[in-house]
Amino acid sequence: MRYNAGMLFDLEKGDIIRMRKNHPCGGNTWVVTRLGADIGLECLTCGHRIMLTRRELQKKMKENLRKATPDQDNA
Repeated sequence: MRYNAGMLFDLEKGDIIRMRKNHPCGGNTWVVTRLGADIGLECLTCGHRIMLTRRELQKKMKENLRKATPDQDNA
């Protein structure tokens, strides 16, 4: 089985993503706060932070709603 990480290569810090299932607070949109071996996410509804492996995120992510602009990376 080959690992297809093509969907994750276009992730950048500050991107807004939608997950397949809702968070217990009712929100399903998250902002990418950390990139590395694990991906850091923060819920835009309640502010809860989680860490997911790249493989977990690939399974749970539905779509990338908005790409980060270069100005957001410097903030």
